[in-house]
Amino acid sequence: MNRLAGKVSFITGGANGIGRCAAALFAQEGSAVVIADIAREAGEEIEREIRAAGGQCMFIETDVTEEESVRQALSAAVKAFGRINVLYNNAGASTRADGPVTMAPADEFWRAIKLNLFGTWLCCRHGIPELVKAGGGSVINTTSVAALIGLRNVDAYTASKGGLVALTRSMAAEFAPDKVRVNAIAPTATMTPRVVDLRKGRTVGSENRNLLGEAQPIDVAMAALYLASDESCRTTGHILAVDSGLTTT
Repeated sequence: MNRLAGKVSFITGGANGIGRCAAALFAQEGSAVVIADIAREAGEEIEREIRAAGGQCMFIETDVTEEESVRQALSAAVKAFGRINVLYNNAGASTRADGPVTMAPADEFWRAIKLNLFGTWLCCRHGIPELVKAGGGSVINTTSVAALIGLRNVDAYTASKGGLVALTRSMAAEFAPDKVRVNAIAPTATMTPRVVDLRKGRTVGSENRNLLGEAQPIDVAMAALYLASDESCRTTGHILAVDSGLTTT
């Protein structure tokens, strides 16, 4: 119950799905949690839930694709809790507009890049200096198994998540001297309400290939907990697949 005792975690996309599950788990493990999300109602709801359970939590309405919004959110987090030790870049999404490169709208490509890749880049741009000030810490990026193997019908999403794999490794090398470790989690399709809805009537090429069954949000959150904790103090530049064996098939 104390794997993150004394830490402050900044979680983007923490109002719903995997991020919401991770926010609750991190708080249970002793971390003060800052939820940075564009969804105000859901963000305020999980903030109340964490506080009611005795945890420390603050919701900040944040658009990770806008630099000033990111800057202000991180500044507010530091003002409230004094520092940031964990930067969990969880915000991201795919949409039904995605598809093969020959068919998906160009706007969908830029939407995926802006949210999934540029949003993480912005949060690292302004968040990593805070980790350095705190004496080091952990950056956790959310990529996807789509960046590790070939999946159909998600070419824009795949491009954005593949960029995150490369960015994770370059930042791991860049900031290791500052005691900042940078890793990524590559989940398979995880059964959040959004993914369940997105899958209706659509194939992304991974169904029936999960050897250990469908992944749940808590499965990914537990992997994030390890990377956030001091247990991973010698792990950096790693892409941790939470994929039920998908990448082995």
